[in-house]
Amino acid sequence: MNIRKHTTANENHCLVEEIEMKQARTLNDKELNLLLLYINTRKHAARDRAMVLMTYWAGMRIGEVAATKLKDVLANDGTIKHEINLTAEQTKGKYSRTVVLADKLRKEIQAYVQTRFSTKELIALTYSEHINKPLFATQKREGFDNNTACYHFHMLYKAAGLGGASSHSGRRSFLTNLSAKSVPLKVLMELAGHRQAQTTMRYINVTSDMKRAAVELV
Repeated sequence: MNIRKHTTANENHCLVEEIEMKQARTLNDKELNLLLLYINTRKHAARDRAMVLMTYWAGMRIGEVAATKLKDVLANDGTIKHEINLTAEQTKGKYSRTVVLADKLRKEIQAYVQTRFSTKELIALTYSEHINKPLFATQKREGFDNNTACYHFHMLYKAAGLGGASSHSGRRSFLTNLSAKSVPLKVLMELAGHRQAQTTMRYINVTSDMKRAAVELV
């Protein structure tokens, strides 16, 4: 697809992603581990792991990850909450939604915040104005916006050699994996924050393994 030359690199790539959401590559466990191994070699490994895994293990949109604030994840005792309550302004649509965090994802987020704050600082943070700051900080600014986060993911996938993957890949992989494990469609819709079943179904990639498993049920 050709994009006008005067758009910026960030806008260029993210515009393509929005148009080609259904074609975003889903990753299997081996490919996700490959991505995480690459991320572990980077300076901000804990941050990048947590950002990526919030899309793969919680099905969050890249814009939601960027919009998440410290107050959304930190409990009063400095631990990570079991759920993130996103406002309508933080989501893509007009509605608020709740993101359920698996225990393994809570551990990843905890590991990240502990690279920024001590346990004592985390507890004090929950009672200060700094609790309203973005969860994920960058070197040059307090947090990511949708475009910078989108482009950041693009560069991570590219450097890891995972062509065809984009910031939509985690969300698509999340829903595809749960569908393969026979999670009911209604539950998938709730986890994705969708109000229409057709929207959720567009995210699910039918793999060869899913088809083979299906015919074995006959």
